[in-house]
Amino acid sequence: MEIVVGRVAKAHGVRGELVVEVRTDSPEERFATGARLIGRTGRGANAADREVIVEAARNHSGRLLVRLSGVDSRDAADALRGMLFLVDSASLPAPEDPDEFHDHQLVGLRVLDTGGRPVGEVTEVVHTPAGELLAIRRTGGAEALVPLVTEMVPEINIDAGTCVIDPPEGLLDLGEA
Repeated sequence: MEIVVGRVAKAHGVRGELVVEVRTDSPEERFATGARLIGRTGRGANAADREVIVEAARNHSGRLLVRLSGVDSRDAADALRGMLFLVDSASLPAPEDPDEFHDHQLVGLRVLDTGGRPVGEVTEVVHTPAGELLAIRRTGGAEALVPLVTEMVPEINIDAGTCVIDPPEGLLDLGEA
């Protein structure tokens, strides 16, 4: 399974550099010269993966700028806007912080409400510029997106295979017929 380590926000300059939103605690390792990453465009059935190779990376005004092999113009960089950079989860050490999780650890967890009642199952962690969302397939088949913040997801127990959510009233009613 793959883990998101960054997302292309936009092109920078005219020589193909990319502004990358970092989603890893080790950007110097993940975006080191010569690093091979999986670049994913699209979502779900429309997702397309390709290998990308980091030619260079640098910090500029608090942002990470990355240059990839074969991307040498603004047009080529613009075409990659929104691309996710992923690595194989087998290549990563387990998070040291007990409140941090890799995406693959969350997918498949049974979702319960704060009263212990089944809600559904985590099907995906959706990465957006505003933060991460848990995509939950509801017991009845509808999908719900719940922000992955402590206030709404107060408990994750990987060993038990469960995730407790406390969404605001009405959030889980959306999308139901």
